[in-house]
Amino acid sequence: MNVPTVLLAGGRWRYFQVPLGSFQALHNSCYRKKSTAPKEIIPNVAFGDENTKESGNALDKLFSSEQQATILHVLNTASNKELDAFRLLRGRQSISIIEHREKFGPFQNLESLINVPLFQYKSAIQVCNAILCPETEGKKKLQDNRVLRKLIKPEIERERLKALNSIVSIVFGTRRVAWAHVDHKLAVLDWQQNECCQLMKGTYTSSVYLKEISSVISKIPKADFYVLEKIGLSVQNSSLFPVVLHFHIMEAMFYALLNKTFAQDGQHHVLSMKRNAVGRHFELMISDTRTSGKEIVKQLLAESVLKEEPRIFFPSDKIVRYRQTFASTEKYRAEELYDSLLQAIAFYELVFDSEP
Repeated sequence: MNVPTVLLAGGRWRYFQVPLGSFQALHNSCYRKKSTAPKEIIPNVAFGDENTKESGNALDKLFSSEQQATILHVLNTASNKELDAFRLLRGRQSISIIEHREKFGPFQNLESLINVPLFQYKSAIQVCNAILCPETEGKKKLQDNRVLRKLIKPEIERERLKALNSIVSIVFGTRRVAWAHVDHKLAVLDWQQNECCQLMKGTYTSSVYLKEISSVISKIPKADFYVLEKIGLSVQNSSLFPVVLHFHIMEAMFYALLNKTFAQDGQHHVLSMKRNAVGRHFELMISDTRTSGKEIVKQLLAESVLKEEPRIFFPSDKIVRYRQTFASTEKYRAEELYDSLLQAIAFYELVFDSEP
């Protein structure tokens, strides 16, 4: 017996008469036995509902009583090092759990996880899934390395990154260079910008670039790594060629002048981080275009004073100066200054937490 069947052939949908036995064999070949592995919960929450009490109650309903007991046992007994072994619980997240546990006592239910700084409804579900379905060491290492390769160039051993004390995030434009010196605890040690008015004038004189960039580097504090913003401008657009050439010259000079010991030890201390990766991290991308991060920086400055656990820490003796610096940019665009701070935050949150 033949069954009329619609199949795609030659780029068009066509009718064919297919024997019933062949159709049943095709159906059986596509059948897969149901997996017995723990099912990962996929969050389904409307925008704006992430911090509501209803979301917290819904969190408990997503997991069985046995699963809840397993998750709570880990949250209440695991050390900082043990928590750090779980995906999404590396770095500041594990510290926040320990501090919340010491301050308020053991977690009584999964809903209370949302009260921990840096956690929301969606991220809490991801953490619970990570605890229930821990990765093997090999898979975790492979995933970490894949994330690092996507984010930064050249490739750096994870051990070197974990051992760092501070980075300087550097963003340069056509007339300005800005940097943010941030330590591994996400405390801002220095944040400023420098005008470079002689760049992109005349015929890109090498001596002018050397003089301007050397002057900037003399003001930049020492750090374990220097992270440069990598802008992906198309070389096919001939009108952008002067700007592309400028950025390549700037990047090459920073690599040469900041990698002072490369000839002796072969170790890179200057890295490049994709601009759009930072934009996606802070949800600043509209299609392929990145929007201004000014409002996010303004919010970060406010939270450093109002919140007990801000996303980034501004020392009390410098917060006034930093807020004055930000206020002075209200009259003109200072995207390099904003982006240098956002890039430093994204570097720590993406590289150290290694979220896929």
